[in-house]
Amino acid sequence: MRNYSCEKLFGALVVLAAMFFPVSAAAQDTQVIVSTGNPDGKVGALSRRPSASKLETETADDFVLKQTTVLTGASIKGLITPATPLANIANVEVELYHVFPLDSANADPLAGNVPSRANSPSDVEIDSATRDGSLGSLRFTASLLNGNFSVLKTVVNGINKKPLNITRGEEPATGEEVEIAITFTEPIILPAGRYFFRPEVLVNGGDFLYLSAPKPIVAPGTAIAGDLQAWIRNSKLSPDWLRIGTDIIGSDAPPAPTFNMTFSLSGAFLQSAGTPGQPDCHGETISGLAEQFGSVPAAASTLGFSSVKALQNSFRAFCEQ
Repeated sequence: MRNYSCEKLFGALVVLAAMFFPVSAAAQDTQVIVSTGNPDGKVGALSRRPSASKLETETADDFVLKQTTVLTGASIKGLITPATPLANIANVEVELYHVFPLDSANADPLAGNVPSRANSPSDVEIDSATRDGSLGSLRFTASLLNGNFSVLKTVVNGINKKPLNITRGEEPATGEEVEIAITFTEPIILPAGRYFFRPEVLVNGGDFLYLSAPKPIVAPGTAIAGDLQAWIRNSKLSPDWLRIGTDIIGSDAPPAPTFNMTFSLSGAFLQSAGTPGQPDCHGETISGLAEQFGSVPAAASTLGFSSVKALQNSFRAFCEQ
């Protein structure tokens, strides 16, 4: 049996000290830590919440964290078709995935209904990282960037099981280019690693086509080491995923095109964090937060936690305690 009494006492003392002896300013503010840049106009891939007569359709792209990170927000860019008032954007949900075969029933990359699952998102999401506007765990605002933006291809309905997966994509589309800024009212804590970011948007009277970004990433984006391509699935294909470029659009003259999606993630890298599952994880992490941000209350405020208690509880869950 593990004895957590010393760790708990240490963590409590850190919090009390931080409350009574705060430092005037946090050592580090949140910042954009992942960005794929601006849309390239090549593809609009459906990213849609399920609704009456409409299948859930998920589009995901990868990112890498080099150290334990608190994600405080995100932004996505997409095409609204047909053009509708921004008020018709009724909800946004965000899910994060590990890379296959983690969180997946079958580790064989050639298993399932698609050409390959190697380097795809996992079967199921990281449950603790799901955020949903309808549940209050995120809030969002939408802004119009261009009232007449076009993409050369779309991927909406042609998301088929092998061997009918290559459709060359669907017709071009024109609509409103919008940016959706997302704030995680419950920040997401992740250890170092590679993940997939999957946003879904519910548009009353229309659809949200997630806009592609250049691959490889160019300025103002920041290159991702080992950058993977974007994947898509709908509820008929799930739990499998298809590569938008390689498996759906394809090419008569290989290699097939590959795509990123246009998104950014904001937050803060933690300078000192414990190891999940270890007895000293929580105490070490709280101590590191107090040192990095000047105090635990300052860390809670800067990172967007509703209170010190909310921060404490989130990091206990991160530490698996």
